[in-house]
Amino acid sequence: MKLIIRSIILFFLLVVSIDTIAGAFQQPGNSLAKGPSINIVPVSSNLVSEHVVNENNTILTVTDSSFHHIETKYKAAVSRLKQQAASLENYIKANNYNSEFVFLVDMSLPSGKNRFFVYNLKKDALETSSLVTHGVGSNRYENDDPLKFSNSPDSKMTSIGKYKIGKSYYGRFGLAYKLYGLESTNDKAFERDIVLHAHAQVPEKEPFPGYIIVSSGCPTVAPAFLATLDKYIRASKKPILLWVYN
Repeated sequence: MKLIIRSIILFFLLVVSIDTIAGAFQQPGNSLAKGPSINIVPVSSNLVSEHVVNENNTILTVTDSSFHHIETKYKAAVSRLKQQAASLENYIKANNYNSEFVFLVDMSLPSGKNRFFVYNLKKDALETSSLVTHGVGSNRYENDDPLKFSNSPDSKMTSIGKYKIGKSYYGRFGLAYKLYGLESTNDKAFERDIVLHAHAQVPEKEPFPGYIIVSSGCPTVAPAFLATLDKYIRASKKPILLWVYN
């Protein structure tokens, strides 16, 4: 009789153990049941980092590139100014442009970041910077796709290349400067009515990760910044070179 009772007890304990083990695998909180867990941790205002726990309980850290590492990218763009300015020195001397200041526009940066730079060649230093539009044909402002460039008259795209800043005039948007494209990539600028002008809807401060308005291909800046550029242009006895690059 004792042997029978002992067998029943062992059988009961065995059934309970199996149910307990099976239940553990079915619990929604168990990592084996739901796969790898992901915990989002903010790193800065523009970057996030994902701490991923895989099946082996190994923690992996992956940085999100949704904002294109903008701070690092922006610092690289500013550092590149020195190289870009240095590459223009011979061209400026050979073509009798202003040898103290040059205007540089880096279209590899998003429109919500300052990308129009006034560079001092003699001091080898950045003077000031501000926002500038790109053409609506190059990319609508609602996304971060890479810009497209064109010299075609009806493209409404930005044209990359070197520009001679010509005489000022007052047109539809007030004060503006005529631009003459100096390369095959932008030599139709005058024909396309591509000019340097201002628009009230271009903000003075960076709205990134937001965007600014687009133009029909003209480099358009905030009115206050155009007033700043106007001072440089009017004070110069020689034409100032504008270089739009990507």
